[in-house]
Amino acid sequence: MLFFSLNFAVLFLVSTGLRFLALRVEWIRALSLERETELLELITAARWALSLGLYGGILLGLGYAVRKEVFAPMALLCVALLTTVFIYGISQLLENMENVPPARTPTQALGEPGLILANTTRSGGTVIVLLQGPAQPDGSRVVATPGKPLLYQAVFAGKDMAAVSLPPAPFSDDSPWFLKSLAIDLRLNADILRQRFNEGQTTFLIYTGSLVFFLCSLLFILKLSVWPLANLFLGCLAFRGVLALEVFFNTPEMRDVFDSFLQNRLPLSMAVPLIFCGVGILVYLYSFLVFLVKRQDFHAS
Repeated sequence: MLFFSLNFAVLFLVSTGLRFLALRVEWIRALSLERETELLELITAARWALSLGLYGGILLGLGYAVRKEVFAPMALLCVALLTTVFIYGISQLLENMENVPPARTPTQALGEPGLILANTTRSGGTVIVLLQGPAQPDGSRVVATPGKPLLYQAVFAGKDMAAVSLPPAPFSDDSPWFLKSLAIDLRLNADILRQRFNEGQTTFLIYTGSLVFFLCSLLFILKLSVWPLANLFLGCLAFRGVLALEVFFNTPEMRDVFDSFLQNRLPLSMAVPLIFCGVGILVYLYSFLVFLVKRQDFHAS
């Protein structure tokens, strides 16, 4: 319990800070017309980190239990219970934080009129001067493109990009695709959890509980070999697959498929939890049968 609690807290806080910085950089890079407050961005980052904490906390907690040879049923019960309590408590806290007055107060845009943005490359780069500053990014600007004369634009260039042949500006993103896809799926998972929370506490607890139940059933993956690091790597792949599967099950297309299959016999919100619980029960049954076979072989020898 102590290891899991500390591990979850550190993972949640660190990932929240990193995600918050990433959101701030993205906000500065895009110069969005929708100026959000730092508190709202922090709440958004915390929701993303909560999804990471859900998956990462369970994975690290189960891995620790396997290495320390903790009694499996007790370890599963402890990890599942603590995860559900943390997810529910933090979700409730974040939902209440959005009503704090600073969260509804817009922040001042960064920079002043005449702000210079540069998109440099090996062959040169585009330089954009925002004459009215980032407070009005769709206002007038001066664009300097290599090999071309200075161009004055009275309106935002993005409204007529083809006419001016303007390269992407102001920055580029060279992050590997697998990291981008992971960040996207975690954001989608955060949206799913928030949607379930808004549908009611019962719906949220059923969905979160079934997901935690399914993830905890993957404990057997962390026992496949005698190398803990290799088992942890396999566990990361398995959890990444579950995350992608969860996002896929919650797409509008799959919801339509579930709706046509259930035909109002059960609420649509129960479709994904039933799948998680059903697969989880099968995995637990498989693990129990493997345990019985190993025990019989041990007594026979």
